[in-house]
Amino acid sequence: MNERVTADRRCKLEELSRRLGVSFKHIGWLHQALTHTSYANESRVSIEHNERLEFLGDAVLELAISTYLFNHYPGLPEGDLTKARAAVVCEASLSSRAAELGLGDYLLLGHGEQNSGGSKRPSILEDAFESVIGAIYMDQGWEKAQRYVLAQLEEHLQQVESGHSQVRDYKTMLQELVQRKADSHVVYEMVSATGPDHAKEFEFAVKLNNKILGIGRGPSKKAAEQKAAKEALEKLNK
Repeated sequence: MNERVTADRRCKLEELSRRLGVSFKHIGWLHQALTHTSYANESRVSIEHNERLEFLGDAVLELAISTYLFNHYPGLPEGDLTKARAAVVCEASLSSRAAELGLGDYLLLGHGEQNSGGSKRPSILEDAFESVIGAIYMDQGWEKAQRYVLAQLEEHLQQVESGHSQVRDYKTMLQELVQRKADSHVVYEMVSATGPDHAKEFEFAVKLNNKILGIGRGPSKKAAEQKAAKEALEKLNK
């Protein structure tokens, strides 16, 4: 963790921490969580960006939601639990919550990313939300990170409980379809990643037993995989 934070930056981060309801022991974790790779790449000195915290936060997020669903829905089979989790942990829900918290206002972005509206881009906001979770976990531990996740996504959990969630997780749907045949398996492979950091486009292929069934493109790896899975489902359903 790099804690080289200016007085002005520290003031802004403390303002955000109050909004988040988290009193950080080391504000440097929050600073790193909101430092985008594009900003670090343009810096003349070595700066820690948020990709590692995003990786960690993603794991904390999934475990927190999985534990909640496991405990609150003892009668649901594994497939339905997976669908429910996907309905909560998706780009739409995470990016919208990040926007409501105003995370975009505190992001450090490269010039190109900033000028192209990166602070409002769903994929960047989703990553920022996950990075903040990772920061909270590193600074506060598992229990506080878990409580934070459940509090922030309470509305989405309630939608799952009421059956009103409309999120379609094509990757899960494809996996369930393929699992009907014991000798079949699905693999996602990145075909390309093109464009500058502020306008990156990913292309993924989904393969069924080494045969390409779908190609998807999107501003994030998750979005591209979902589109590839959707195309594969359309082909299989025909």
